Amino acid sequence: MRRKDREMDKTFALEVVRDCEYATLATVNPDGTPYCIPVSVVLVSDDAIYFHCAIEGKKLDNLSKNNAVCLSCVRSTSLVPERFTTQYESAVVTGKCTVVPENDEKIMALRAICEKYAASNMSGFDEKIANSLHRTCVCRIEIENITGKANL
Repeated sequence: MRRKDREMDKTFALEVVRDCEYATLATVNPDGTPYCIPVSVVLVSDDAIYFHCAIEGKKLDNLSKNNAVCLSCVRSTSLVPERFTTQYESAVVTGKCTVVPENDEKIMALRAICEKYAASNMSGFDEKIANSLHRTCVCRIEIENITGKANL
């Protein structure tokens, strides 16, 4: 990290992942070019992050050929125009991403995602799962490295 004065510890970085509204997932296209897309993530342990998606698409095509990913998470941004800067807290995760095949783990991850993003509607969770689990993919990122950075 170039700006060591902004480097934060692992605990801070995990908190950013836990609290971020969304993250940007980067994968590698078959031709070696990058591909990134926003995803709704949930941190369920200090070494596993989950997100959900459709059961087909470019992201999954890329992961089937190369499961190395980079995830960028940001929270607490604030523009400071008078100083020509932005205040922020961020985390960057690298790791391996795999599709979760077992329904129990998928439901656990989807429950955690919904508790983060739709806590006020958890009474409808079981019905939604019953109707859409078969057409929902859940992916797990196993954290290999995580760094945190802040400009406060």
